[in-house]
Amino acid sequence: MRKNWIVVAWVFSNLFVGFAFARQNKSTVASEDGHWVGSWASSPQLGDPANAPPAPGFTDSTLRQIVHVSIGGKRLRVRFSNAFGSTALTIPSVHVALAAGGSAIKPESDKAVTFHGQLSVTISPRALIVSDPVEFDLAALSDLAVTIHLNGVPNEITTHPGARATSYLQAGDSVSAADLPSAAQTDHWYFLNGVDVLAAGSGAALVTLGDSITDGRNSTTNKNGRWPDDLARRLQNNKSTAGVGVLNEGIGGNCLLHDCLGQSALARFDRDVLAQTGVRWLIVLEGINDIGTRIAARKRNEPFASAQELIGAYEQIILRAHAHNIRVYGATILPYEGASFYFSPDGEADRQVINQWIRTSGKFDAVIDFDAATRDAQNRSRLSATADSGDHLHPADKGYQIMSDTIDLKLFAK
Repeated sequence: MRKNWIVVAWVFSNLFVGFAFARQNKSTVASEDGHWVGSWASSPQLGDPANAPPAPGFTDSTLRQIVHVSIGGKRLRVRFSNAFGSTALTIPSVHVALAAGGSAIKPESDKAVTFHGQLSVTISPRALIVSDPVEFDLAALSDLAVTIHLNGVPNEITTHPGARATSYLQAGDSVSAADLPSAAQTDHWYFLNGVDVLAAGSGAALVTLGDSITDGRNSTTNKNGRWPDDLARRLQNNKSTAGVGVLNEGIGGNCLLHDCLGQSALARFDRDVLAQTGVRWLIVLEGINDIGTRIAARKRNEPFASAQELIGAYEQIILRAHAHNIRVYGATILPYEGASFYFSPDGEADRQVINQWIRTSGKFDAVIDFDAATRDAQNRSRLSATADSGDHLHPADKGYQIMSDTIDLKLFAK
């Protein structure tokens, strides 16, 4: 009998130790692993002759692209898109490294990227692919060089024309080269779609969905002066929001309701918002192109979007985002009087109607009043001289900073 009790005690003792170890091990794994959060992204577009790659093109060539991340981490993974290709895209090799200025990298940081354990990857038509995790010490607000070797691509190139960052293209396979001194330069991104990092439990991402104003038109190339860049810096400098990644999903010339340049915001919403990694918040700044293109539409005797139709599109975005527990912040449309190719009295009247609805409807979880922050105090239909880049439609670097500074960081509290 005593022997049986000893056996029972031994069994329960081991079960307890095993349970305790399992709990400890599970806790350790969860602590080490964290969860994936987007740190950088761009919205894919169908390439056209205006943004075709320079010589040597994409046959047996090396393409090095520099991206400015928002949050950092000890592991990363990269995403590539063949969203518009009608045939498969094969990338024979991919490397990541810390950028060192121009086309140079810090060689000691260079690492190969794999996909299901393989160095080469083939992406199906109209698909994207996420790499295996890479052990990599990536600091917040740093520049990451993503270098790929290509040996032919689909006829339909997936690109982001408005990179406002220089990429480098050189003949041959030089993915690990410390520099690409003979590379051609182009201010476009090709195929590269996102960078995720392994973040702490409280980390989450913000998507900025917009047009050329979000994409940073007229900001200084290679200076990361878009308003989402400025916002990322502010978030990093604030302890309670330092875990917030900022994903810029702006497309120059983009419309909210109809396809203008790139697919409309409604059409690309699932891909560019819901499919992003770790999204908790969304800022929507769209509508100026729907309003401004009515001048050209009239000349072609084509229909154009009304204020009420645009409001209906906003409501759809809010509905779809809320279904995924994403908080949606509505940004008012900036002034644009003086942009003669866009401005019309009835367009301005619709802008006022839309902005009033954004401010007062209560549909958005919060309102960011970019209009009030950037308009001229003496003429509220125009950008202020401080904000205006000179075309009376897009802000300058200072104007983008003004936009960022008007955003309350408490909107991103955990």
